[in-house]
Amino acid sequence: MAVEAPAPSTSAQQHISLDKEGGVGLLTFNKPKANTYDYDFIRQLNDAVNEIRLDTDIKAVVVKSDVPKFFSAGAEISMLKAATPDYKACFCLEAQETLRKIERTPKVFVAALTGHTVGGGLEIALAMDLRFAADSGIQIGLPEVNLGVLPGTGGTQRLSRLIGPSRALDLMISGRLLTPSEAYDYGIVEYLYPAEEVLDRTMDYARKLAAGPARASGLIKLSVKEGVEVGIESGLFMERELQNRLFRTADAQEGLQAWLDKRQPTFRGE
Repeated sequence: MAVEAPAPSTSAQQHISLDKEGGVGLLTFNKPKANTYDYDFIRQLNDAVNEIRLDTDIKAVVVKSDVPKFFSAGAEISMLKAATPDYKACFCLEAQETLRKIERTPKVFVAALTGHTVGGGLEIALAMDLRFAADSGIQIGLPEVNLGVLPGTGGTQRLSRLIGPSRALDLMISGRLLTPSEAYDYGIVEYLYPAEEVLDRTMDYARKLAAGPARASGLIKLSVKEGVEVGIESGLFMERELQNRLFRTADAQEGLQAWLDKRQPTFRGE
């Protein structure tokens, strides 16, 4: 007889927190020992993304871990082993939809990878817009094949789009884990810093986004993320429509006038 996964608890421990520092939303994972995720974790992430979407004070987002040595080690294996196939299928669907929601949110999400980022942990990171990583001491990869399964939280799709299908296929069917410098060379992470500097550098980057024309940054993100999924004509149409939205904003009026006045613009993210 199949074992049913436990129903989500209404008193589940809070493993994800959302704080604000100026215009930056700080999304923190804290589920010892490795930020492995189950339904409650994904539900909390989904709730946090909804809050970020609706909070107009949040202009950019930093995603980090408070668990030493790990950003995330992915899905909780004991939960997957115990769950029925139907539960696992719906769990994967919920996780995929939550990460897709991040990609469709017109605010830039930057992941600070100060610990191991493997399996579903990398799949979460791949759904972010940018990834800043420690330059040593961590591993990055999608080793799900070693469990006899595939990366089922968007990994096969996002990694292939990011680094190309052949290189992504090689990494996924070998299960090989990368060093930070290898991940940088592959284009999986955008910046490498000493571990003790990663969060500060990530926050500095996000603060600059939040203090600048944040609405433009958010719509540039949408144009890129959605545009690469469609044909060039549809992508150009989307670009024009988003540009027309921006032309109506206070920041666009300020930016154009500042250029004419030969002064630095004062943006408000509006």
